[in-house]
Amino acid sequence: MKGLAGKQTRGIQTGSELDVIDNTGAKSVSVIAVPGYHGVLRRYPSAGIGDIVVASVKKGTPEMRRQIVYAVIVRQRRPFRRSDGTMVAFEDNAAVVTTETGETKGTDIKGPVAREAAERWPRIAATASMII
Repeated sequence: MKGLAGKQTRGIQTGSELDVIDNTGAKSVSVIAVPGYHGVLRRYPSAGIGDIVVASVKKGTPEMRRQIVYAVIVRQRRPFRRSDGTMVAFEDNAAVVTTETGETKGTDIKGPVAREAAERWPRIAATASMII
């Protein structure tokens, strides 16, 4: 697992609602925690593109609802800068449900996935239909 070059803009806070874009049965998740986040006293943990988060399933199939899952953020509304100087922002905040090690639980990913997330998580890159 490679690290991301430079400082990544973190656009997802604890409590943010994310759309789930795979076929695991979850439709919407809420961020509970960000493993590995080391911030400042009383600052809410935040995450950006390519970060893994602990989330609670809010909407989905009855079997998936109220489950605690790991998810990787693949799109965020907050603009972030790439190393070539371009600014990238997506229309929504989206995530993919994974295991703790980053293996995707679903077999299909709908919609675009950020290149930064695909570079960091090879299983997401293999499953994604479109990488931007």
